[in-house]
Amino acid sequence: MNERERYLETMLFGKPDKVPFKPGNARESTIKNWNTQGLPENKNYIDFAREKLGIEPQPKFTKADIWAEERMIPEFEEKVIEKKDRSQIVQDWKGNICEISNDFTIAHLRDPIDFVTRSWLKCPVESRADWEAMKLRYNPNEPSRIPENIKEEGKKAQNRDYVLGFEFSGPFWQLREWLGFEKLCMLFIEDPDFVKDMVIFWKDYVSALLEKVVPYVKLDYVHISEDMAYKQKAMISPAMTREFLSPCYSQWNEIIKASGCPVYGVDSDGYIAELIPVWIECGINECDPMEIAAGCDMNKFRQMFGKKMAYTGGVDKRAMAKGGKIIQDEIQNLIPVIKDGGFIPSCDHGIPNDVNWKEFLEYCGLLAKATGWK
Repeated sequence: MNERERYLETMLFGKPDKVPFKPGNARESTIKNWNTQGLPENKNYIDFAREKLGIEPQPKFTKADIWAEERMIPEFEEKVIEKKDRSQIVQDWKGNICEISNDFTIAHLRDPIDFVTRSWLKCPVESRADWEAMKLRYNPNEPSRIPENIKEEGKKAQNRDYVLGFEFSGPFWQLREWLGFEKLCMLFIEDPDFVKDMVIFWKDYVSALLEKVVPYVKLDYVHISEDMAYKQKAMISPAMTREFLSPCYSQWNEIIKASGCPVYGVDSDGYIAELIPVWIECGINECDPMEIAAGCDMNKFRQMFGKKMAYTGGVDKRAMAKGGKIIQDEIQNLIPVIKDGGFIPSCDHGIPNDVNWKEFLEYCGLLAKATGWK
């Protein structure tokens, strides 16, 4: 099987020859540590791990140029507002003003380069007037949001052997970016109409972007970022999720499924058992990263939700750091779900820098065996 066939067979509870080998994403500080522990600086860590373990190399693809840009246009100016002895106050591209350590740069706030702790000082939407101004930055008809030659690129992707999909911000995630977490949670109670107005706007905006692409290419997945759970509990109730967010999820699902795209996924850290039934109702059929420290249990979730939900992640990063019998038992515990299908085991978040290179290779070897690569 090629990469695309293997991915779809796994996610859709088919019969893959092997489960995709996806150990997880390592952050900048983790890779820097590994470079002092045996990973050559000029080597991709997954490629080198496969080489060391005797696994066939990752295939190299010439991919069609297909994308949809959801980020605001124009972005806010990225700048340092104040420099302190050990920290700095900065404005990021989203208009947030926050304080971060001098160990990092503004670039660390643009993409998930590393784990960055920040203190939020001001978010870009503090009033209705701010909201009206923010909406102007999200014109779905801005030509630069999709490739000019989308029809031609879509034809190139028709018979592809690689996985192709889109990732968007979910409504909870995006409103939190505009308002800040505390203000968003308060508005659900104090001004629910304002929340609904923003959700409707985001629903229609992302729908418009999808509609500009799906006529020309059948995607393998659409994935939304939607961190909305703590340890043990969701950040808002299932009832609130149904009332405020389900219309958004459901409208996207109609577009996604009508286009023939088979996988509609959602990313949320934390304990998401309360939310999964709502997501299933809305057509979502994949969740990640399945954070074990928050109480997610892959075997229990499979018993609870059956084959209505597939998963990616679910390998405890704490077990990876401990190695030995701890990680051996961790992978062994996941074997029933791997065999049952609908599960790509991977680190349950970014791989932290307390996982050393030796332990990572040990974990990769166990993972390769469990997923049929060795």
